[in-house]
Amino acid sequence: MPAPINAEVAIEVSHLSKRVADAAGELTILKDVNFTVQAGGTLAIVGASGSGKSTLLGLLAGLDTPSEGTVLLNGADIYALDEDGRASLRKEQLGFVFQSFQLLAHLTALENVMLPLELRGDRDARARAAAMLERVGLKARLGHYPKYMSGGEQQRVALARAFVSEPPLLFADEPTGSLDAATGDAVIELMFALNRERGSTLVLVTHDTAIAALCERTITIAAGRLVNDQQLRVSAG
Repeated sequence: MPAPINAEVAIEVSHLSKRVADAAGELTILKDVNFTVQAGGTLAIVGASGSGKSTLLGLLAGLDTPSEGTVLLNGADIYALDEDGRASLRKEQLGFVFQSFQLLAHLTALENVMLPLELRGDRDARARAAAMLERVGLKARLGHYPKYMSGGEQQRVALARAFVSEPPLLFADEPTGSLDAATGDAVIELMFALNRERGSTLVLVTHDTAIAALCERTITIAAGRLVNDQQLRVSAG
């Protein structure tokens, strides 16, 4: 069962570290990272390539396990849960947008967006998925498979899939990294519009300072450490 939503803090990260073994012995990817995100807020995680920002996002989503530390999502300690428990929490509370879209090639746009609703047993999955695809401008592409869609269209399908179940938390990992500048701008505008409409908490990883500036707050990761935490504006929510 999903944890009750904390109206104040959506994400609480405490002393989070990640180390992995390599040929030289042990590599520290993240070290003692601490921060919180208010419910309904928008946060950009920025940093150079290899700084650990995507690893951090994966840990926030429970897609990897830390060496030390805790992550609370809406009050639930995700690493106190087993793998099945974390998967259940993601299904109920998380939407995730990947740089590489991660659409299922054998499913149409409509079927890709229906999938998270079907997995949790929603009976109106088809109607809700069709409405969401119309919202992202793909009403005419419901029956198309990913290979017949442009990169921008595929990322719009991925956005529709992430938002269709109205998750309280949305994570995005370099969501425009595979797109040209104009298409990327359109996708980002759409992502923030959907986020405002649904009042979700948005955390995105980006190397693009212009995208980061759209968020209320940015944190900078360098060599696995949180080196800067900047509040840009107060949440409108």
